[in-house]
Amino acid sequence: MSLLRELRYPTVTEVESSARALAAHRPALCALRQVGVSRAGRPLQLLSVGHDPSAVLVVAGAHANEPTGGSTLLALAERVVRERELRAGASWHFLLCADPDGASLHTTPAPRTLFDYHLGFFRPAGPEQPEWSPSVLPPDRLPPETRTLTRVIDELRPYLQVTLHGTDLGGSWVQLTRDVPGLAEPFAKSAAELNIPVETSASDAAGWPASGPGVRVMPDPGPGAAHPGMPDDARHSTWYHAHRYGGLTAVVEVPMWASDLVDDPAPHPDPAAALDGLARRLSEDACRVERILREALPRLAGAEGPLLRASRWALDLVPGLAADWARGTPPDTTVAYVGSLEAFGRRLPLRAAAMLLRVLRQADDSAAPRLEELVALWSDAFAERFGARWVPLENQVEHQVRTVVTAARHARDRLV
Repeated sequence: MSLLRELRYPTVTEVESSARALAAHRPALCALRQVGVSRAGRPLQLLSVGHDPSAVLVVAGAHANEPTGGSTLLALAERVVRERELRAGASWHFLLCADPDGASLHTTPAPRTLFDYHLGFFRPAGPEQPEWSPSVLPPDRLPPETRTLTRVIDELRPYLQVTLHGTDLGGSWVQLTRDVPGLAEPFAKSAAELNIPVETSASDAAGWPASGPGVRVMPDPGPGAAHPGMPDDARHSTWYHAHRYGGLTAVVEVPMWASDLVDDPAPHPDPAAALDGLARRLSEDACRVERILREALPRLAGAEGPLLRASRWALDLVPGLAADWARGTPPDTTVAYVGSLEAFGRRLPLRAAAMLLRVLRQADDSAAPRLEELVALWSDAFAERFGARWVPLENQVEHQVRTVVTAARHARDRLV
């Protein structure tokens, strides 16, 4: 694919153009249609390949700052068109971008460093994220992107929904709403072949049962969140909507930069002290950003928008999260788990600072140079601490494609 050879992430417009060309090339097999519109009026497009009533739904672009999914979706769609056996007993459907408004605000298609990546960073506040909004909003306030996604699930009734996610720095892991026996081994083999570490204890999946290294099964919806201080809960996301039809969701995460600190399963020598230190640093870093925000706010009249809302949302998460970490440690805490938490603790205030920096730059505010220095310092420290190494884009995509294909095959086996 030419987009992959350019070693950059395609824009939503480029993904749509490629999907349109594929549908025009194989009109008897493929169809591209608009299934909804975003809050800003951008089209939400669905590419369908095959006609079997048994369906796989693949969703890209749920998080604007996780750009690998667009490339993976195109590579996967081309493979499904090319390989008849992938269409045997299943049609494939590709939601090209679940949040095109968010994608328009994340502006680093070819980051060379973590600092480059954060200079164009955007990730919406939780209520504005298509998959997460049901976990923080009542049904009558859900954004149109969420309603479109659930409507597509209602129409297709997929036996498997795959949502393509990623992380800036870390490893690869899979989250399942129901177990898919047989997935863990080929997932780990693919990661090893492509020199991608497996994130064995991702903080996102704390306390969830392991189906294998890096493969976690989410608990059933109900009380008792893994992180009580956090306002959202994966069990109330759109990932569980496929359960209405006997299906399941696989969330496939792949890193842009890899770190071997997140795949060490050895017991941590002093997890209580480590988590207490992480909680303190998280709070201190967030306070540094909040001080700059409070200073600049009187000068930012009329600057309210998605970047500022998202920055504030990220900062508002910190007190609850820090309290969770300081409260205690789960049993059998590993080096990998502490590493995953540390990455998240560095990531959250850095993202808030990066989005606030974009607001200050747009306003030509006097605090912008000081905040830019902080974003640069934190980006470099994050990369150095975790030994960040770039994962070639073709490897990011190949690993996600392999994992999706394997998940589709094994998920279908569990229905037989």
